[in-house]
Amino acid sequence: MNLNTDIKEFLKHDAIDYIGFADLGNYQTELIRFGGNIVKGYPYGISIGIALPDSIVDHLPDRFDPNVACEYKTHCYTVINERLNLIASKTASFLNQKGHRTLPIAAAETTNPSDITPTVSNKMIAHIAGLGWIGKNCLLITPEHGPRVRFITLLTQAPLAVVDAPIEQCCNDCMECVKICPAKAIKGVNFEMGKERDERLDALKCREYFDSLKGKTKWEVCGMCLYICPFGRKRKA
Repeated sequence: MNLNTDIKEFLKHDAIDYIGFADLGNYQTELIRFGGNIVKGYPYGISIGIALPDSIVDHLPDRFDPNVACEYKTHCYTVINERLNLIASKTASFLNQKGHRTLPIAAAETTNPSDITPTVSNKMIAHIAGLGWIGKNCLLITPEHGPRVRFITLLTQAPLAVVDAPIEQCCNDCMECVKICPAKAIKGVNFEMGKERDERLDALKCREYFDSLKGKTKWEVCGMCLYICPFGRKRKA
């Protein structure tokens, strides 16, 4: 067995839905620009994803109902992020024990408050690993579950076999996420590698919308761009 297969075998009991292996050789400058020296020198990335339950996401139009908001915040955000962090930690230990330097990246954390960016974009690593494309909503869109997936990343020096290539965007002329966004933060521009996020999303408007919910409800949730995406809803259809 090669190392990719060993990792998949190690994770087979963790109920993950996605795993991909990314060649980061052409992205070192971009990685360091956001993550600094801690992410320097890792030629490969591992992307791991867990799909969100449709039984909760399908009710997001009623997100001001405390029952819906509580279930979404708990099971589609907090618990899945905790599961991903634990899986990443375990996988990093597995690779470290084999002598491969590995850095697990935190799930759903921003480390630069001024422009709301993380140490490493989990969505970008998933894209490079061939698991989906970056949508107009700046979420990773998978062919099977749309954006209804949360991802985490491990950077590693382990000699992985990388065969998958990034998937081209398939949003085309669809504007459903633009129309439904309550913050009017999504600009309707398709993703292009190398272009700044600000051309597609006003992240400050998104944050301001969440800030406006504080005090009005115990659970500040939105997720409307995640809910409406046709690639996530097509399985019901």
